[in-house]
Amino acid sequence: MARILVAANSIWNIGHFRAGLIRSLIKAGHQLITVAPEAAGIQVGGVPIKHRPCRMDRSGTNPLKDLACLRDLARIVRDERPDIFLSFTIKPNIYGSFVCALLKVPAVPNVSGLGTAFLGSSVFRRAVSLMYRVAFARAKAVFFQNSDDRDLFVSLKIVKPAQAVVLPGSGIDLSSFAPASLPRELRFLMIARLLGDKGVREYVEAARKLRAALPTAIFSLLGDLDRGNPTAVGEDELEEWIAEGAIEYLGSTPDVRQFIANSTALVLPSYREGLPRTLLEGAAMGRPLIGTDVPGCRQVVRDGVTGFLCRARSADSLAEAMLRLAVRSHDERVAMGASARKMAEDEFDEALVVRFYLDAITRPD
Repeated sequence: MARILVAANSIWNIGHFRAGLIRSLIKAGHQLITVAPEAAGIQVGGVPIKHRPCRMDRSGTNPLKDLACLRDLARIVRDERPDIFLSFTIKPNIYGSFVCALLKVPAVPNVSGLGTAFLGSSVFRRAVSLMYRVAFARAKAVFFQNSDDRDLFVSLKIVKPAQAVVLPGSGIDLSSFAPASLPRELRFLMIARLLGDKGVREYVEAARKLRAALPTAIFSLLGDLDRGNPTAVGEDELEEWIAEGAIEYLGSTPDVRQFIANSTALVLPSYREGLPRTLLEGAAMGRPLIGTDVPGCRQVVRDGVTGFLCRARSADSLAEAMLRLAVRSHDERVAMGASARKMAEDEFDEALVVRFYLDAITRPD
């Protein structure tokens, strides 16, 4: 069986988004070592997985800090001598794949979204594209979560067509995120880190615009402040929204299921996604979805079927999409949620993602 390094920019990312994959790899007999900035790792079935901390400034661009990350990853890969390196998030993908190419370790990075790097200036985008191209040149496979991102990387010659594989996102545990009856009360819920790129400000503005038309509707927001991110919402701004009653702020939680169960629809007006986990969780629990017509979101929001699409960066368009759902009858909303659940069952079952990884691990180079 294989000795596998699993790296991400936080242990929470591994434990939360990759839990099903981790359990399946262990069940298949593989030996896992996690790599993330935190000192402590995770447990599976009460048994701790070996963990190696790595210095990593998740959102920063300080070259000295990134060099420290590169050195740590090189030392860890040399020490552990893995059979394969699985990575998630930008810095483990780039620096980890680069190290593995030098040390002749097969790497399988997962591009779960392009993030701020591909939404920012053209100079920064070109620099990041070059780093990806060098790092991924010898990767065994490069996983993407939507075909738009795959096609972009192929067109920019960052990856070869034969390397690029599209997964059904991170997959969803359909038994854990089970259907729940839809409340009659109109409650919109956005679950996201409080970032401008996630469309948080458009959501708040849309809520303001809908107050007169939907006086009894509740607009809830669940997610952490992300102080280190360049597009982060500030504490003062959040406090202003709460004070004026624009939104109901729910804080953050490790388990979103009860909040989804209490909602009528999941909303994500993001500027770009890999494949949004929160919308998948909402779909699995039978909730209609509202999202932007951008890569990632459009893969799960099927307009008029599983929910409604809107334009990115437009509070007016978002408000219109939310109103389209609000004027539907309860039975119509239930039917839309049922379509979302069926989509999750047919296309986004976590077991499908696990199969891709097991194939990559066992397939000869």
